[in-house]
Amino acid sequence: MSEARFADLRTRVLSALVMVAVGLGAIWLGGHVFAVLAIALSGLMGWELYRMMVPDAPPARAEAHGVVAAILVAVFSYTWGGWVSVLGLLAAATLVAMRVPRDSGVFGAYLALILLAGHGLIALRWDYGLEWVFWLILIVIGSDVAGYFAGRILGGPKFWPKVSPKKTWSGTVAGWMTGAAIGAAFMPVLGAGPGLVALSVLLAFAGQMGDIAESAIKRRMGVKDSSDLIPGHGGVLDRFDAMIAVALVALLMANLGLLRAVAGAAG
Repeated sequence: MSEARFADLRTRVLSALVMVAVGLGAIWLGGHVFAVLAIALSGLMGWELYRMMVPDAPPARAEAHGVVAAILVAVFSYTWGGWVSVLGLLAAATLVAMRVPRDSGVFGAYLALILLAGHGLIALRWDYGLEWVFWLILIVIGSDVAGYFAGRILGGPKFWPKVSPKKTWSGTVAGWMTGAAIGAAFMPVLGAGPGLVALSVLLAFAGQMGDIAESAIKRRMGVKDSSDLIPGHGGVLDRFDAMIAVALVALLMANLGLLRAVAGAAG
């Protein structure tokens, strides 16, 4: 039993190291390299979503939905941008969801989240640069780690027991506090004003909601993982559920001019 646990740990660690290496390399290089990674991840998440929500469909249909998701993110990222791409991706997700036999509203909403997140990551890397993407990633990782340990150590009342039985208020608040600390640390790095702290807390909360949303879908469909694509970790959605929610909120803030306003407030 002990050897089996250690074998699983090795698998998880190796998979994590590969993901970190690929992710950091793509973020650092930026440009088309990062865009291709974001597009590919969007396609894989679209494939996983269809597999989970329409489990009795032929495999080729799920694969087709993954390809369509990747194409949509690529097209709307390399063409219009701004609110045109946001509205276009929302419309595309709605049209695709209309062909889903059940829970089409849930499917469409989550597909829209995936598409907009993929586009948002690309737009943020292109328009704002490396440091802003690292800010997002550290908020996701930091709030998740802080929430995990605070929840385990402090315990206390559950945040949303019907949807996510393991999440506690102590872990949730610890995630917000960590987001605020990361925002404060990144103010000089990004040349941003104090508003970055408030935005960081908002993004930490968005990440928590993204995690809960995917957990709710898996619970509804009676599955443990979105897929077994990543050895020791489950599926792509299992690893990026918080990130896609954060990327969506960041995209909306960028299109509303809030990120520029925060960046300009330092002066």
